[in-house]
Amino acid sequence: MRPTRLTDRALARMLGASLDRQLAAGRTPESSPLLAARAQHIVALRSRQQMARNWENLLQMARRGPRTYHPALPIDGDRIIACERAIRELVGRMMTPLPVPAHGVAMATALLTDAVGPVYNPRGHVSLAAALEAVIAQLDPALPLMSEAQ
Repeated sequence: MRPTRLTDRALARMLGASLDRQLAAGRTPESSPLLAARAQHIVALRSRQQMARNWENLLQMARRGPRTYHPALPIDGDRIIACERAIRELVGRMMTPLPVPAHGVAMATALLTDAVGPVYNPRGHVSLAAALEAVIAQLDPALPLMSEAQ
């Protein structure tokens, strides 16, 4: 990836959610300066560690149950706890000091923040377990970091 300009980095932060969805859907970071800037930000170890903590917080909220925590978007604690092993694997892959593909990091971010996705919506087309499995597969440090078209 080419070095990013300050304006690209600033815009990429402001448009983060939209760019994350594009990266998660498979757009390559090399396809635009904003996607490249966003990819560079989200794959940084500090950003991945923060996302891993967010996943750990989800597990903690699931264990507390609905009586002690009233999120704006309710979660099904039992369903999340049932996927704890996969969530822990996702957290481990996010915390690795090895580089991981931006596609996988964006998928993990989108999965956690999508209000109609399987974390919050048990009636969706994809189960939480299947979604986590797909994310974990894309967080493999052995995967190429850049598209083959380079």
